[in-house]
Amino acid sequence: MRTISNIKIMTVVLISALGAVSCDNNDNDNTTPVASLDFSGTYAQQDQMGRPAINTVFVASGQPKDDFNATIPSEMGAKYQSVFKTKLLALNSAYTTNALTLSADAFTGVLATDVLNVSMTKTTTFFDGTNVLTGRALGDDVIDTELLLIFGGPNGTANPGLTKDNVNKNDKEFTVAFPYLATAW
Repeated sequence: MRTISNIKIMTVVLISALGAVSCDNNDNDNTTPVASLDFSGTYAQQDQMGRPAINTVFVASGQPKDDFNATIPSEMGAKYQSVFKTKLLALNSAYTTNALTLSADAFTGVLATDVLNVSMTKTTTFFDGTNVLTGRALGDDVIDTELLLIFGGPNGTANPGLTKDNVNKNDKEFTVAFPYLATAW
């Protein structure tokens, strides 16, 4: 039952994170055009989110989440892979491999380097059953994919109650013109 308890904790964390970044009802936001902004000065990396919820779920409690966000990608694997593996096995003690055939070491190595891969030759998708981590389309259900890879086992069929968040699409339709994002609600 420890796995169920961990799932409940992970679900609460994910829901809390989504609530914290919710938008208002202003569809008429008139922001300053990028061309008129001043970008001079020195900047420091503050946040990154190639794969949503990874920092929230896998960075150990007591470890600053901002430290993960500010770590440059080339140093992330060495710094976080073992922490992520410990958390993965705490969430799913029965983990052997996932639907990508990745062992715990390999999978947490991929997760610990929080970058969004891009394939120049394949379909752009987080996971469509065939293409995996070849980018990220707006309609990709990344949380379902992450849950499937954590709890679904080698065939993606283990723990069916834990492999979907049951949020199956965006709350508004995406647009057909660039930048393709749905209007804010």
